[in-house]
Amino acid sequence: MELWDKIREDFETSVATPKELAEKYGVKVTTLRSRKSREHWQRSGDSPPAAKKKRNVATRNESVALQRNAVAAADMVESSDLNDRQKLFCLYYLQRYNASWAYQKVYGCDYDTARTNGSRLLTNTNVKKVLAELKKRQQVDLYLTADDILAGYAKQAFSSMGDVLDYNVQKELVTDNEGNVELDTDDNPISRHIADIYLKPSEEIDWSLVQEIHRGREGLVVKLYDKQKAMRELIDRLPEAKHGDGVRDGFLGAIVNRSKKSDEADGKKKE
Repeated sequence: MELWDKIREDFETSVATPKELAEKYGVKVTTLRSRKSREHWQRSGDSPPAAKKKRNVATRNESVALQRNAVAAADMVESSDLNDRQKLFCLYYLQRYNASWAYQKVYGCDYDTARTNGSRLLTNTNVKKVLAELKKRQQVDLYLTADDILAGYAKQAFSSMGDVLDYNVQKELVTDNEGNVELDTDDNPISRHIADIYLKPSEEIDWSLVQEIHRGREGLVVKLYDKQKAMRELIDRLPEAKHGDGVRDGFLGAIVNRSKKSDEADGKKKE
């Protein structure tokens, strides 16, 4: 039987810790923990935290990229020098960034004890090291959605009521209180145009543009997200416009000019 087969069998049939087994067989504890996680070593009736983490992440999020990052994070925690409860504490802590809550989840103690010991555990050198690495992995996940956020601002910046509302103009004769058609000075019937404004069919509306919709006293009230705020957010996030032969970048220039005009108009109103 090969060395690692013996180590795995010893692990699955005993209560020895990875550190004890590493010392017994003369191997690195980090290598042993890594193989334990990668090969899913299990004791009878036991499911390692890493495996639970993988299944939970896969259930919550179908994104392949996020799944890979979460699995890598769980493997990294499993291969650390922390004990099992410290590992669970790290994983719980990153859900809410609440040390007291995380400590209670792991140790099942009262709040006062959790508040004291949770804060103390955050100062543990190995715990701090693992949490720092996990936070980096979380940042990678968040960067995957940055383009989506930018696209959302772009939609809001260039949205209009025409994206949500439609109208129909009808011509009708003007009548008096008795229902008689009114005439002009040349005895011609007086007519007027009536605009009927209504929502487009639901399937044609991009509801991510709509901040609020309700029926007011005078009819339907539709409020879109603040266009000028969205434009300013875009300006802050887009790269500086390149100037070539005195010509300003058209897309960014349009946003900047539109935002400036809006700010000037707001300033005049305040005056």
